[in-house]
Amino acid sequence: MAVSLPSAPSVDQVPVRRALLSVSDKTGVIDLARALAERGVDLVSTGGTAKAIRDAGLPVRDISEVTNFPEMMDGRVKTLHPMVHGGLLAVRDDPAHAAAMTEHGIGAIDLVVVNLYPFQQTVAKGAERPEIIENIDIGGPSMVRSAAKNHGYVSILTDPADYADFLAELAANDGASTLKTRQRLAAKAFAATAVYDSAIAQWFAFADQGEAFPATLPLAFTKHPETLRYGENPHQVAALYLPQKGGQGIAQAEQLQGKALSYNNLNDADAALELVSEFIDGPPTVVIVKHANPCGVASGETLLEAYQAAFACDTVSAFGGIIACNCPLDAETAEAISGIFTEVVVAPDASAEARAIFAKKKNLRLLLSGELPNPSRPGLMMKSIAGGLLVQSRDNGRLTDDMLKVVTKRAPTTQELADCRFAWTVAKHVKSNAIVYAKGGSTAGVGAGQMNRLESARIAAWKAKDAAEKAGWAEPRTIGSAVASDAFFPFADGLLAAVEAGATAVIQPGGSIRDDEVIAAADEAGLAMVFTGMRHFRH
Repeated sequence: MAVSLPSAPSVDQVPVRRALLSVSDKTGVIDLARALAERGVDLVSTGGTAKAIRDAGLPVRDISEVTNFPEMMDGRVKTLHPMVHGGLLAVRDDPAHAAAMTEHGIGAIDLVVVNLYPFQQTVAKGAERPEIIENIDIGGPSMVRSAAKNHGYVSILTDPADYADFLAELAANDGASTLKTRQRLAAKAFAATAVYDSAIAQWFAFADQGEAFPATLPLAFTKHPETLRYGENPHQVAALYLPQKGGQGIAQAEQLQGKALSYNNLNDADAALELVSEFIDGPPTVVIVKHANPCGVASGETLLEAYQAAFACDTVSAFGGIIACNCPLDAETAEAISGIFTEVVVAPDASAEARAIFAKKKNLRLLLSGELPNPSRPGLMMKSIAGGLLVQSRDNGRLTDDMLKVVTKRAPTTQELADCRFAWTVAKHVKSNAIVYAKGGSTAGVGAGQMNRLESARIAAWKAKDAAEKAGWAEPRTIGSAVASDAFFPFADGLLAAVEAGATAVIQPGGSIRDDEVIAAADEAGLAMVFTGMRHFRH
């Protein structure tokens, strides 16, 4: 049996004769109401919005005059009524709908102005559960969805930023809205309710029920207004999306100068900021990143000393790299950085002198992050795969003294232990397989992303030797260094490569079936080795 459906809307312009206003955020609503009233639009409103409009001296009818039913239950029930939703959902050029409106005295509503109870803000301020629950809007989303569904005839405004443009459209069309605008506003309205429902679902799952991985993962992000030129490669398109409840990281950093950031810039800058944040309470520290891998990391008495030491680790890879600092940028360091081509510099802040120095480099992007993100913060990491999405908790594991277990006959000296900890911190942010040599608060060599650990150890040692030759040092900094491995040494060969490079101390997770063989090799070479019991794979 065929089902008869209402005909599709065929009207382009719909005169706005009656508007329903019910807003939590009253920004701009009085100016909007005044402009509508001047056009002779019949204003209907609820609760606090009606009072605000009336206090402004504008004519307005309470919603109870339309529904012939009082607002009740502390305002929980006021707009959930056929006199409201009939006026919103009726397909006006359908005879049966028109007859139903006439029979029941339902008046058409041409414009709905609604924004929702401040659920996210209520959660953010740390409110108790009953207050949070009361700020779950029911009637508001229902009106928004009804108006948006029936956008063939009804305009829906959910964002005060759209008020001025909507009024301009009415002025240009003798008080009527156009179908194109109604379609655009409907799309924005459904996105608004989707975000709102997502926030509620997230709160229930993560905060209220304490679930780590709910059966449904409700996520909602908002596109950053700046458009990315392209993705990882020019034939790919890309965009940056921001979380609804705010955040603290590279996506929120303030860009002071330079051309627009690319996908790769953001990815590399994020890697640099995440690593330098590990030194949030440490001495001045500089991280240099290339293709999301650190190529030089150092701490020093001054930021300039830290930069010079980090740069010396790999002067070739630093060209066109990303630099991050854990403290405000000063003029001396800015001058040194300006000596080579650098894509992006990230710092909590920068002095006026440093800003002026960078202003001469028109292509360099300077990002101010403000307070560094907490390296121990919780959160989820996501990676798309064919047909799905992998989700895991952030790698926020940090090394503590009680985790360290000396497994060799010789314990590390105080300096060796400090170098071990430094190398371990850096290795956490190097793509696997990762090997990092460090000495005196500076990386000596970094081996990243190889298919076996032995090759990573050899590459890191070779890079240290190359750096020494370029700097004119008598020996590479791997001599007397500590070496960190992000996962256990499965065989003694990787450890022996570190011995050959001059390392005297090793830090690694342990846990291999050949640990005894590796420990014996370390003892024979006179190395000090500690196990952490924690792995830091980064793929």
